[in-house]
Amino acid sequence: MFGSQYMVRLLLGLTLLSFLACGKNSSDCAAVFFGGEIVNPTSDFVVLYHNDTYVDSVKLDDNNRFSFNLEGIEEGLYHFDHTPELQYVYLQGGDSLLIRLNTLEFDESLVFSGKGSEINNFLIEMFLAYENEEPLVYDYYSLDPDAFNQKIDSLKATKISHLKELETDHGQFTGKELAMAKASIDYNSYLYREKYPFYHKKRTGEETIHDLSTSFYEYRNHIDLNNKDLTYFRPYFDFMKWHLGNVSYMSCMENCHTGKLPISDRLHFNKHKLHLVDSLVKENELRDILFRNIAVDYLLKEHNPSEESQAFIEKFRTLSSSDDHKKEIDQLYAGIKSLQPENSLPNIEVKDSDNNVVYLKDVVNKKKTTVFYFWTADQKGHFKNITQHIAQLEKKHPEYTFIGINLKTSYPQWISMMEEFHLDKSKQFHGEDFKEIQMAMIVDGLNKCIITKDTVIVNAFGNLYASF
Repeated sequence: MFGSQYMVRLLLGLTLLSFLACGKNSSDCAAVFFGGEIVNPTSDFVVLYHNDTYVDSVKLDDNNRFSFNLEGIEEGLYHFDHTPELQYVYLQGGDSLLIRLNTLEFDESLVFSGKGSEINNFLIEMFLAYENEEPLVYDYYSLDPDAFNQKIDSLKATKISHLKELETDHGQFTGKELAMAKASIDYNSYLYREKYPFYHKKRTGEETIHDLSTSFYEYRNHIDLNNKDLTYFRPYFDFMKWHLGNVSYMSCMENCHTGKLPISDRLHFNKHKLHLVDSLVKENELRDILFRNIAVDYLLKEHNPSEESQAFIEKFRTLSSSDDHKKEIDQLYAGIKSLQPENSLPNIEVKDSDNNVVYLKDVVNKKKTTVFYFWTADQKGHFKNITQHIAQLEKKHPEYTFIGINLKTSYPQWISMMEEFHLDKSKQFHGEDFKEIQMAMIVDGLNKCIITKDTVIVNAFGNLYASF
């Protein structure tokens, strides 16, 4: 499975080697070179970040190529942004690294070559492997705990074997590289186990959480809850979210509720999570983004302004040391309050298929109830499903007008997808400023919809699969 993928990447990468600016040894190139070519670019720029901090940006040349020449950078995980997409890149002193990708299949086409390519190709292979195996693992959640563990261990063993082969074929990774490679395997495997009791209950229809032996979570004895190097690494952060949520839930069921009944008091449960992060996580930046995640999750699911929500925000503010996060949560809460029934629809700018700027208030159907829904090009499975679902809803509910708002997609790609899938362009609009739309309309999931009567909000927190 992995051998063939690696060979394809290696062969494709060989075509780029002639462009490399540095030699193979660190002594030949003390700085870091990172560049490459982007086919079908969706932006004029490539922006490089270390964790959440801006490092540099460069403009694509006439041949859609870019290059960074970096001095004195810290070894570790970075990410490059080519709007609307982004992906990881691992950099260290002496690297001379090139990429090639096609934005039509951004992650699938991404190839690294040159000094430093081995760890980066491995990380993208792991990223794609976990994306591909998600449906398989979802089926595994219906299994009993022992059978589930065997399946997950088998998937993990295949990846570990692949990593050992790479070490044998291409020499030793540095200590930090190897730690990152192992983390990409371990924490995804751990994440499946943290999810298991909840997804097992969902898949089997059991009324209570399945009893699990202490050995099921044996890996918890070896995890690092304060790993600074992995703070912004998705597998690790996703694991941390689920692990802390799992422990909070089980502790609350044991000590705060009887009969192992589901916990329905979201304020109570999320206060538990805040307390657990405060007591277990000491790495400051990791603490802050976990606090932020808990606050965002609580407010997005609560939807309604209340004294309880305000009290929760105050608790969050006493724990977080990030002024940016505090401002973001205040803006989110203000957005939620502005989207309550009987309020006016936010007057957000979008573009139509003729590249004209229009406003949402001018888009609504004055004679029918309007339903705004959202889609993005990088979620192709969702896009196809939602397009079919909207067609069904339009037949079932002719009294509604369904308006699609496209997000995180270049304008040319949006036009191309509308033509390819024969969408009614009069009912499709392109969102230029994702962050503005996300915050003003509280886009917390792609199945979300906003229902309006003329320009007045009826339900700003609807769901396309549950509200009709």
